[in-house]
Amino acid sequence: MPKSRIRKKADYTPPPSKQATAIKLNSRNWVAPVMLAMFLIGLAWIVVFYVTDGSLPVDALGNWNIVVGFGFIAAGFGVSTQWK
Repeated sequence: MPKSRIRKKADYTPPPSKQATAIKLNSRNWVAPVMLAMFLIGLAWIVVFYVTDGSLPVDALGNWNIVVGFGFIAAGFGVSTQWK
């Protein structure tokens, strides 16, 4: 039976070391706290409206207080699009 050829593998050579490069990152540390604050303010606005039977947070708005609360929540979702 014929003998198979032996394949010689190339010796391992590590890749050349990369020099540290300065990468400018956009600081978006403000996004998560602002997003959570908007969510919580909107939720609190709606809860306070229901618990006080519509007399708080702004009595003159009436049922539009719900829209204001959901507006804060929607603004929170809008801010969340900036999160990386």
